[in-house]
Amino acid sequence: MHESTDTAPLRSDGTLVLGLQLALGTVGLIGTGTAVVTAATAVHREQRAAHDVVVLGGHFSYPAVNVGAVVLLALAALGVAVIGVALHAVCRQLLASRRLIRELPVVGPLPGDPSVLVFAGSAPDAFCAGHVRPRVYVSAGAVELLLPSELAAVLSHERDHRRARDPLRLACARVLGHALFFLPALRPLGARYSELAEQRADEAAVAAAGGTRAPLASALLAFDAGHPDGLAGISPERVDWLLGIGRRPRLPIGLVAVSLALLTLLLVAVWRASAVASAHSTFDVPLLSSQPCILVLALMPVAACLASLGGRRLRRGS
Repeated sequence: MHESTDTAPLRSDGTLVLGLQLALGTVGLIGTGTAVVTAATAVHREQRAAHDVVVLGGHFSYPAVNVGAVVLLALAALGVAVIGVALHAVCRQLLASRRLIRELPVVGPLPGDPSVLVFAGSAPDAFCAGHVRPRVYVSAGAVELLLPSELAAVLSHERDHRRARDPLRLACARVLGHALFFLPALRPLGARYSELAEQRADEAAVAAAGGTRAPLASALLAFDAGHPDGLAGISPERVDWLLGIGRRPRLPIGLVAVSLALLTLLLVAVWRASAVASAHSTFDVPLLSSQPCILVLALMPVAACLASLGGRRLRRGS
């Protein structure tokens, strides 16, 4: 099957948008990760207190840092936040996908097409799910409600998502948008790719139907009528595109320029601060260095509680 004249540009635009987002995200992760590593190597730890102060007969210590170290440590804190948010977002995406597939009431493969799984449900629905091995799912209500030509158009749409591995691509876009929250272009780029992916899959369904848009359009109307307002996932832009009056989503050029400027500033700040940073601290925690054993004993139950809460969330998600 050959691509239509509209599908090829959509695939090219989607690749451009996704590539731009991944490039910005990769540079952002490298920059923040470099700040963490550089700050860790710039801090010189000593057996004795870098600076001592005596308050009411008690000896307390505090680190000695210059302006470059303060900047570098601030960037390192940003890097730690980015890494933490990224790990949290990855876990959320994996658990949500796993929960969806596990809890889906699958009744069996679609007759005549074992690659499509049918799940119980009276409302018309169809989607592609799975990061590593994406599968196409369709509800029993959609199979009963839609005409054969309409069902074929819907399945062609979802097969295009599977072929492009859109669930994995969209998950990566969401993770980068959450982790690198200080880059304003990442979330709009993810939204643009989502719109382009839907339009591309629609055009693939139209091409599979011999160029006619009626089966897919009537299927979308049935999906929209079978769900409460706003829950069918059919945007007005998608309908306009299918009717031939819509436009392809534009790149947020201004936000991309701002993001590039922020990345440049981040990399330059890490480079310049690392050249002049000077920090000296002890192995003990500031203000509590006189009794580190008591601090460790106090933190043990806190760490145990956090580990218990994390284990409960993982068991609930599985």
